[in-house]
Amino acid sequence: MELSKQYSVAYKGLKNSTYDFDFEVGDALFAAYQSKDILGGDCRVKATMRKGESQLEFDFLIEGEVTCECDRCLEPCSVPIDYEGELVVKISDEEGEYDGEVMWVNPADNEVDLTQYIYESIVLSLPYQRVHPEGECNPDMLARFTIATEKEIEAIEARAEKSDNSGISEGDFNKLAALKAQLEGAEE
Repeated sequence: MELSKQYSVAYKGLKNSTYDFDFEVGDALFAAYQSKDILGGDCRVKATMRKGESQLEFDFLIEGEVTCECDRCLEPCSVPIDYEGELVVKISDEEGEYDGEVMWVNPADNEVDLTQYIYESIVLSLPYQRVHPEGECNPDMLARFTIATEKEIEAIEARAEKSDNSGISEGDFNKLAALKAQLEGAEE
């Protein structure tokens, strides 16, 4: 089944009322978007649609988990997903740009494709730091880390404060100025 058809809602012919839709999100969605953040996943999407004359209003609830690379040990780890959001789909001959909150569809279209919204909602609900629970990281990888002592950190900061221009010499600035002049001359 084509991915966009899997996450589409056929709204033409429906009465102005409220409708519920369920979708299952698997690895195929993340592979289709060539996601670098998400290696795979299993999420359930519940969408409630309120159909009106000129727009559709969706309330989304996305729950499940995705597999990401652990920021600490670089091994795959499970990250829970719990997302609630709203999307307004305007049915109009005028086309506006999709901004994550409002989508536009032509009245001639029979259905609305929710694939991009679902994918973006899952990605945006990821926590900033994705790590295993304490004690579950790969011990071999953690053993490779060297944690700097307070004394080492102070020494690094002292060296940085002593160096003028962050280690950039006057000659480096002259080279950059010559390169800039050369590029500006080529543009004219």
